[in-house]
Amino acid sequence: MSEDLQTLEQKIDRLINICARLQKENLSLRERESTLLRERSKLLEKNELARNRVEHMIVRLKNLNNEG
Repeated sequence: MSEDLQTLEQKIDRLINICARLQKENLSLRERESTLLRERSKLLEKNELARNRVEHMIVRLKNLNNEG
């Protein structure tokens, strides 16, 4: 009986360690996801700004062609 109890305790300890490791990993992944989402948002904003600038330049070039 004592041996069964000891085996059960060891299994429970392993499960506790696994849960703690998974919690740390989960937190790390959530932080990474948050960082990546912020970076994505910034890149989309920069992309939109660049697109607007290019469109503006195209309009200006067309206007120059029409004037000349």
